[in-house]
Parts: sequence; structure tokens; C-alpha cells
Amino acid sequence: MHDPIPFRLSRRRHLQTALALAVSGCVLPLSTVYAASANANGNVNDKPALPKELRIGFQKSSVNLSLLRHRQALEQRLKTVRIQWFEFTAGPQMLEALSAGSIDFATTGEPPPIFAQAAGSSLVYVGAEPAKPGVSAILVKTDSSIRQLADLKSKKIAFQKGSSAHYHVLRAVQQAGLQWSDITPVYLAPADARAAFERGSVDAWAIWDPYWAAIEQALKPRVLVTGQGLVNNLSHYLSSREFAERYPHLIQLLFEELTRSDSFVQSNRTEAIAIIAASTGLDKTSIARFLERRPRSPVVYLTTQMLEEQQRVADNFYQQKLIPKGVRIADAAWFPPAQLNNSVKERA
Repeated sequence: MHDPIPFRLSRRRHLQTALALAVSGCVLPLSTVYAASANANGNVNDKPALPKELRIGFQKSSVNLSLLRHRQALEQRLKTVRIQWFEFTAGPQMLEALSAGSIDFATTGEPPPIFAQAAGSSLVYVGAEPAKPGVSAILVKTDSSIRQLADLKSKKIAFQKGSSAHYHVLRAVQQAGLQWSDITPVYLAPADARAAFERGSVDAWAIWDPYWAAIEQALKPRVLVTGQGLVNNLSHYLSSREFAERYPHLIQLLFEELTRSDSFVQSNRTEAIAIIAASTGLDKTSIARFLERRPRSPVVYLTTQMLEEQQRVADNFYQQKLIPKGVRIADAAWFPPAQLNNSVKERA
């Protein structure tokens, strides 16, 4: 993984001692990690501050965050911090809250931060999970006349505006050799889109897991195309620049615990399914299907490759006049102190 930030080995060595213990399974209070940082600097007054509260946004697809919430690892490691959790229907709604200062930390697919940045938001990318092209699909009814992407011409397609599904539809239209004007987008949140799809008000529905897995069990729609070969479906983690710059060690701790949650999914699948089913209100069969399609998803800091891919997505939206202005993704990128970046990079 390419690291765009240089580092100083002397500071890195001290911090890694504490962090290695945490990642190996020994959960340390954040004060222990802070002490390592202070010793590396040679100045105990450099001990980072903690916020009075940490407000986290998540959605039904946020597997790592859902498990982190259940495990209460943050509550155990940040005993002086009030941890609050807020569920959102989709990424665009979550980033509205982040932009308004109502939450401090969020995760979405690729398009929501692009739309937010184009609208003037000052949010920043702080990290990401790997690509998940197989966790989204464009669905049609089993008896639909739509058999290939070109058949989407003149059809009504439901999806959440500014979401990963929005880009999935755009790439599908382009793959078919069609223009955006050849389709009729119907902008609906997931629950409303499902209702419209079930009653036949739209011809197709672009959606992600676990909503896809849920309707797959209930209605058994036909998959016109998944994200494979069309979209990457990276999950980005976002915050405000002020929060990230003031609390970089807290971002680090979040990434450690989120990655530990992902490891739990891989090694304790049955228990993870039960936890996520209870959290989302969906049945275990749907969650099991969702996790089958979801690859290993540790959380890492940004890389040049991630930024370049996100810029391509943003440029595509702008060229199609789907956002009001072009955006420079690098302007919204946040990088941690060098020693933190390398400690995460080497574990990924």
C-alpha cells in the first residue's frame, strides 16, 4: 500500500510498542497509548486531549461500527468520554449531520462525500475499508422484460440520490452505451424505494446490502448486474478537519477497534450474524447472505490510490452534470501524524 506521508522512525518506535499490544488482543486504556506518544516526544505535556463526547453515525450496512457499538469497546477504553451512536438511513443523510456538526465521525460509500464537498461541506476523509464491488446490485422483477443493461433505456430506476447506488446506476448506463438522459431516475430512500419496487411503480432498483439481502429473501428479484466490474464500493470514514486534527490518536483508536470488529466477523461468524441481525432488525438469513458477499474489511488510513479512485468518481459525476461543480478530493483529505499512519499501514 503506497504511503504518501514520510515518517520519523524515532517517534514511531515508541508508539508502536503500545499499539502492537492493543492490536494483538490486549485492550489498553487510551492513556497508555497517549503515554507512549508523550515519551516518544520526550515531553509529557504533549499528551493529547480527549473530547467530552464522541458522536458516531452509522447505518445498517456499517458492519464494523455495529459490532463496535455492541462490544462497547469505546466505552471501556474512553471512560471519560460520552459515546453517542446515531443511526441513519443512508450516507447522504449522515453527512448532512456531519456537516451540521451534529456528529463527529461517519462512514459512507464513495458518492456521499463527493456530493457534500460539491455543496460546500468542509468534511474530510480520514480512512477507508477495501473495495466491496459485490455488495450492491441493480434489481428487476423476475418477470421483467429488462434482460440486459441496454434495456434500461426509458425505464424508471429507483435509488438514493448521492449514494453508492447513484454511481452504480451511472456506471451501468455508461456500460450500456446509454446517456443519463435515456433513463428516468427516481430518487428514493431505501425503504421507499423498496416499496415502489414491490408495487411496480419503478422498473428497477439499485441498492446495497443488507437491503439487497433482505429483499432477496422476501421477493427473490432477478439481479440485472452487481457492482463487479462497474464500481469499487469503498467505504470511507469521515470527520470534520477540526476534530481529526485535534484528536488524531482518537481516530487511531477508532481504526484499531473497527479492525478488531472486522476480525470478529471473520472468526465468529455465527455470533456476528446474531449481533448484526439484532442491531438492524433484519433476519439472520439476510445478514448471513450479506456477510457472505462482504470481504475482509480492516480500516486503514488514506492512500494515494484511494484518493485517485475517488477523484475519478467525482470527475464522472461532474462530467455528467450530476453535481453543481467539480471538486478536488485532495482538498478534503486528512493525513495523521506520520507515526500513526505507519503503525496502521504495517498492520493492514
